[in-house]
Amino acid sequence: MKKTQEPRHPAEQSARARILQTAHDLFYQDGVRATGIDRIIEQAGVTKVTFYRHFPSKNDLIAAYLDYRHERWMTWFIDALGRVPRTAEFPLEPVVSALKEWFNTPEYRGCAFINGVVELDGIGPWVAEVTLRHKRDTTNAIANLLPAGERGMKAAQAAAMAVDGAIIRMQMEKKSAAALTLLELILRALCEACHLSG
Repeated sequence: MKKTQEPRHPAEQSARARILQTAHDLFYQDGVRATGIDRIIEQAGVTKVTFYRHFPSKNDLIAAYLDYRHERWMTWFIDALGRVPRTAEFPLEPVVSALKEWFNTPEYRGCAFINGVVELDGIGPWVAEVTLRHKRDTTNAIANLLPAGERGMKAAQAAAMAVDGAIIRMQMEKKSAAALTLLELILRALCEACHLSG
């Protein structure tokens, strides 16, 4: 996948940033395939020439969107994990707290990466690669809550899978309490099974 070069001038950077932010909001809200380039151009307030200077194809924009979403979400997630004190009894409690915060935002539409793998299947292996990187970084953030070593990492991997399940459950049912109750039950059992609590 060809990387889009960073703009050199502040005005161009502003246009690129507007395009990317607009694409992010529309792609996440309505889906990538349902969102056309013309709609992004109109809502970003740029010309077609400006758009294609920064993003020669829709796939270039999708790649930039996924990178942007990854950086933005990871920054938020790591911060959210850090806002809840860790306890010996339930070291994964910050994960439940972070997801509760996210699930209760009005713009919640599930995981952009899970959605992307399903929606964008066939446009290139790079979609799965970006998604795996996102999930790996999410797992590493969870692992930072646990003791270092293989046992902690295995527990973090299992917790990350449980998180994905909670995300999908919330997306289907639109009931955060049900998804979070089950997630907490799974994570508590995981901490006990891996001797990570107490």
